[in-house]
Amino acid sequence: MKKKLVLIVGLCMTLATHAQENEKLYFTAEQMPDMMVFMPGPPDSTSTAFAYDVSRYYWGKEMRKDSVRAAEATRDAVYGLATILTEFREAFGMEITKEGTPEIYKVLDMGTETCGKVCSLPKKKYMRRRPFMVFNEGTLYPEDEPSLRKNGSFPSGHTTLGWSAALLMMEINPDRANEILARGYRYGENRVVVGAHWQSDTDAARIATSAAYAKLHTSEAFLLQMRKAREEFKRLSLQSAK
Repeated sequence: MKKKLVLIVGLCMTLATHAQENEKLYFTAEQMPDMMVFMPGPPDSTSTAFAYDVSRYYWGKEMRKDSVRAAEATRDAVYGLATILTEFREAFGMEITKEGTPEIYKVLDMGTETCGKVCSLPKKKYMRRRPFMVFNEGTLYPEDEPSLRKNGSFPSGHTTLGWSAALLMMEINPDRANEILARGYRYGENRVVVGAHWQSDTDAARIATSAAYAKLHTSEAFLLQMRKAREEFKRLSLQSAK
C-alpha cells in the first residue's frame, strides 16, 4: 500500500512539473517542426562541408585575437535570456526588463523557450562532438566545457536562442530590424569564435529556428501576447519621445 502511495505521489509530482514547464511554452518539443525530417543532419567528417567547418574553426581562432570580439563572444557564451537582454539592448533601442516592460519580456521569455525546443530531439539523436573536443583545445569559456561535453553540438542551442530573440525583437520594433538581425547573427557566429560549435551547427540552428518561429504564429496565445508587446513598445516609445 505504501509503495503504491509513493508511486502515485511521484507520478503526480512529475505531472505537475511538466504542467509548470508547459505553462512557459506555446508548443512542446513534439509539436514543433521536426528538423530531423525536413533537413539533413550534421556533415560527414569526410565531406567538403566538414572541411568548411574546420576552416571556420580556424577563422574563429583568428577572431579571438580581436579583444573586442573575443570579449563579446565570451559574454554571449553565458546562456540565458538575461544575457540576450543585456547584449541586444543597443540593437533593440530600449531596455527590456520583467518589471519595466512585462509584456515584451513575457513574449521573449516564452517565445525563445518554445523555439529552443526545436533543438531538443536532434541534439540527443546526433550527439555530435564539438570542435574543442575534436581538436583537444580549450574554448574562450572553459566554465562550460564539462557540460558541453555531455551535450550534442548539432544544432546550436545558443544560436537558436539568439536568432529567435532577434526575430521576436524585430517583430516588436521593425524600425531597428537591421541592427537587431545583425546582432542576432553575430550572436550565433560567436559560438564559432568561442570554439563551442561548428559553423554548420549555427547555420542549421538558424534554419530550424526560422521554422519554429513560423510555427509560433499559429498559436493564438502567442499572437495575443505579441500584440500586447507591440502595444507596450509603442506606448513606451511615445513616452520617451516626449
